[in-house]
Amino acid sequence: MEKVSLHDSINTLEEKVKKDGMSNMRERFEAQEKTRCTYCKKGVSCQLCSQGPCRITQHADRGVCGIDADAMVMRNLVHTNIFGAAAYAYHAKSAFKTLKAVGHGKSPFEIKNVEMLNSVAETIGVGKQVDLKQTALKVAEFFLSEFHRDSDEESKLVEIYAPESRKSIWRKMGIFPGGTLHEIMDTETRCMTNIDSDYVSLAKMAMRMSISMAYCAQVPLEIVQDILFGSPSPHETFVDIGIIDKDYVNILPNGHEPFVGAAIIQLAHRDDVQKLARDKGAKGIRVIGSIETGQELIQRFPTDDVFVGLTGNWINQEYVMATGAVDLFAVDMNCSVPTLNLYADKYNSTVASVSKLVRLPGVNINYDYTPEDVEILAGKLIALAIDNFEKRKGKDTLIPQKKQSAIVGFSTESVLKALGGTLTPLLDAVKKGSIKGITALVSCSTLANGPQDALSVAVAKELIKRDILVLSAGCGNAALQVAGLQSLDAIALAGPGLQGVCKALGVPPALSFGTCTDTGRLANLVTAVAGALGVDTAQLPVAVTAPEYMEQKATIDAMFAVAFGLYTHVSPVPAVTGGPGVVKLLTQDVEGLTGGKIAIGDDAVTIANGIEDHIMKKRKALGI
Repeated sequence: MEKVSLHDSINTLEEKVKKDGMSNMRERFEAQEKTRCTYCKKGVSCQLCSQGPCRITQHADRGVCGIDADAMVMRNLVHTNIFGAAAYAYHAKSAFKTLKAVGHGKSPFEIKNVEMLNSVAETIGVGKQVDLKQTALKVAEFFLSEFHRDSDEESKLVEIYAPESRKSIWRKMGIFPGGTLHEIMDTETRCMTNIDSDYVSLAKMAMRMSISMAYCAQVPLEIVQDILFGSPSPHETFVDIGIIDKDYVNILPNGHEPFVGAAIIQLAHRDDVQKLARDKGAKGIRVIGSIETGQELIQRFPTDDVFVGLTGNWINQEYVMATGAVDLFAVDMNCSVPTLNLYADKYNSTVASVSKLVRLPGVNINYDYTPEDVEILAGKLIALAIDNFEKRKGKDTLIPQKKQSAIVGFSTESVLKALGGTLTPLLDAVKKGSIKGITALVSCSTLANGPQDALSVAVAKELIKRDILVLSAGCGNAALQVAGLQSLDAIALAGPGLQGVCKALGVPPALSFGTCTDTGRLANLVTAVAGALGVDTAQLPVAVTAPEYMEQKATIDAMFAVAFGLYTHVSPVPAVTGGPGVVKLLTQDVEGLTGGKIAIGDDAVTIANGIEDHIMKKRKALGI
């Protein structure tokens, strides 16, 4: 691997940390490459019971318990799905509890989107109340009750938000789910030794859990965040490491939840709080988004003198710390690397956990987010950052002067607004072929198939060049932002048809739909398009790609996309190749059941060819 990243700023800082003798992502990846287990890479290894570890080999075609290769592979895959579903569920629970606290008048957060709150209340059947806070309380309680619904009962949220054609298919397959928590419990129990050893059954349960995760966690949690912080609307922001200024107190909320970061932004806009920093020799306080928490924030908060944008995705963390200009790295649930304390010690920073889930070695500042006390917590974090600035002021920093503008803040609502309140202009563009189809790029970032973000950006460029509109979410979203594909300058890289549409609407050819959590938001847009055309989601010229999936949230998202009826590309190749029956099920047979399937490939042109072929087949079938 010649470079750790596609981005020059990260490569510059990688040279610095290497020179400083710091453990870093690239060196650890290369060290692990020398010890990879081929059985683990194929998915045919198991360590669930004391009779193991077991491996399926030419000498042993079953584990000690009798499990075969296909069941072992699928059970391993479903385990990772459970982790992802549970993480989304935890985020959803935090959102629902926050809205409930606002309803009780016990949180400093306010209801920014009254219209959405009232609309959702009517949609879910609780009705608009006389008092706004009572409406918020009723909505929060409904979401929580659905979250806890028994798996023996059908989810009302799936019934409300899923397309009719999908619900019919899911009922027929026996995968119409109940509430997320019970589906997670059922699926996890199935994965124990000697319970469910039928790989087809396990695959169906993974899809069932994914549907519940999407509609009982992802969709409502984004609804709640839109109610509290405002729905995303298109606006300019700035990304990459050059947004950091050493002369300011720099606070980086990192993780996946926006709550603590939003409270810090709110408090840091007060003149008296800014004065605390200026009194210590700083120009002021700045809040800078990091990874998915940053994505949540840039979708909703305008860039100004306090909130200045996003550094990038999860692989950036160590390198951002190495600038020597980070005063506080505030980490919430999900995706905070275990070496942060080493980098904090070396590069004059402070790390604090703000989630009861997160404990890092050597980090002794641990807070648990509660919606009632979030303003107090924000004040403590700002004080920590100011104290750190005093200590690191005047010490060496290295901040690569790379800064990129990006247009962010797209959602189903904002797309409709941009189109004049109707999907007709978008549908007309698709029917005419100006836009051949749409691809959702919902990806992490990984070093497993090349430098950070290289494949995600290459795939996006190939797709827009072919007049395929890209909707991006997750850490792959940051990849496209930092690479400039979400600026208006990127229109020049699109095909002639897509160029014309983008110029007419004043939007880039890759639209920012937020975080991995926004998979549900993307599903809602696809549902709206399918409804407008009067077809099932599987009939649309739509595909999904995860060119650099990394962790467990990505695998459950992929399962949902397949259940939703979509062609779903993933890279690198998942650890399932040791089970030929599983490979055939996921890449071929499942298409006859849901209309969706998994595709693989690690080359940008090959990936784009597969997506374009799929889109053209769907166009032909629709007669467009």
